[in-house]
Amino acid sequence: MRSISIAVLAAVLAPICASAAVAEPLTFDTALRLALHNAPSLQAKAADVDGARSAALAAGRLPDPKLRFGVENYPVSGPPAGSFTADSMTMATVGVMQDMPNGAKRRAERLKASADVDLASANAALETRDVRLNTALAWIDLYYAQRKLAALDEAQQAIQSISATAPSQVAAGSLRPAQSLDGDLLNAQLADRRVELAANVAKARAELIRWTGDESADVAGSPPDYVVNEANLRAGLDHNPALLSLGAMTQQANADVVLARADKRPDWGWDVTYQHRDPRWGDMVSTGVTISLPLFQKSRQDPVVEAKAAGLTRARLDQDAAYRQLHAQLDADLADHAMHHDRLIRSQTTLVPLAEKKVQLETASYGAGNASLSDVQQAQLALAEARIDALSREADVARDGIRINLTYGTDAQ
Repeated sequence: MRSISIAVLAAVLAPICASAAVAEPLTFDTALRLALHNAPSLQAKAADVDGARSAALAAGRLPDPKLRFGVENYPVSGPPAGSFTADSMTMATVGVMQDMPNGAKRRAERLKASADVDLASANAALETRDVRLNTALAWIDLYYAQRKLAALDEAQQAIQSISATAPSQVAAGSLRPAQSLDGDLLNAQLADRRVELAANVAKARAELIRWTGDESADVAGSPPDYVVNEANLRAGLDHNPALLSLGAMTQQANADVVLARADKRPDWGWDVTYQHRDPRWGDMVSTGVTISLPLFQKSRQDPVVEAKAAGLTRARLDQDAAYRQLHAQLDADLADHAMHHDRLIRSQTTLVPLAEKKVQLETASYGAGNASLSDVQQAQLALAEARIDALSREADVARDGIRINLTYGTDAQ
């Protein structure tokens, strides 16, 4: 009975322990590893790569041979009509046929298959970057959303503690009855602000759950300190996954041109046939070669080559346009990062210290009877907003560092 009870207890506690393990908060690096392991989009891209590699194994191979059966020269009129043996030319045949595409076409097919593999791999790398970036931003958003909510709760407690003195101040005659309502109005404003911040926490957590697959996702530890090195970022732009993907598409378009040009060359084929006749006549063997004749290229092959060449030109221009766009985006993001960093320094060195000083001065004035309770409450509210704004500015700088490095950097950086 004891063993049964232990088994039942283990069965009951197992899901609880499992859920507790899943509910463990995620550090930044852990969240990234979990997302890269669980993201369905990455698994789909990996399947594309596997499929392209499998298809490449068959590229450029000879087509399957053909087995031919038949009856030749069967008489349907005259004296030997309806007989398989009356005419010496009536025979049953069995043969093998093999088409032989020209070597340029087979090389072009292998080139196209290689480009397909490169494109699938580039798209997988691009998706990996997007998963890492979105997971990192979701983690940062949740981290700072929770910190802003905690800052508001701390400010609300400070405001409520000083608002608790309002009844005694009204009884002492130092505060008008109408002024005692300021605390309630302020608490209502803080409640609205708190609902907004709580919604931001919920949305950030939902986004982190989406990328990590952890239904109880939470953050732990501190955010990473990504250093934005402009020189390294510019040096690595040529290896950006977005450009590599477009480069693979250009290779694909070039392979299409090569394959279209190969159609201008003749293909050939061979066949061997064994011909069985009546024993009176003896059996025979025939062999032959067929050659295609691309004689009307101006109306057949050339238009296809021109169309594929136009596609190659478009792919190259798209690649050039993307390169310029990437440079422009990097310049814009670096400018935003500099602006956000400047605003953060101003908030930390000026705005928050001034708000804290104002609270101290208003509290001292209130104690000396030179300021109202409402003045102190408004100063506390201004300090809370200053601290929350400082956290928002800090989040902007952190988001910039992550987005810039993960978008424009390479794995080596």
